[in-house]
Amino acid sequence: MPLVQIKGVSGFLNIEQKQELIRRVTDAVVSVEGEGLRPVTWVIIEDIPSGAWGVAGQPVTTEALQKMATA
Repeated sequence: MPLVQIKGVSGFLNIEQKQELIRRVTDAVVSVEGEGLRPVTWVIIEDIPSGAWGVAGQPVTTEALQKMATA
């Protein structure tokens, strides 16, 4: 039973983007492990509060990610 956990900064992805991510990640897993595992492939998206995630010693915020995505 494959389980994929994805953590991201809260507020960055909307529900439609999360659903698309779930579909695509599931497709990627079953393309490797076999279509028979689709019914038992779990994808969990966990939101981490903005500012509670750090990279290179600096907090990551939703606003900073949105700026990066549009650059």
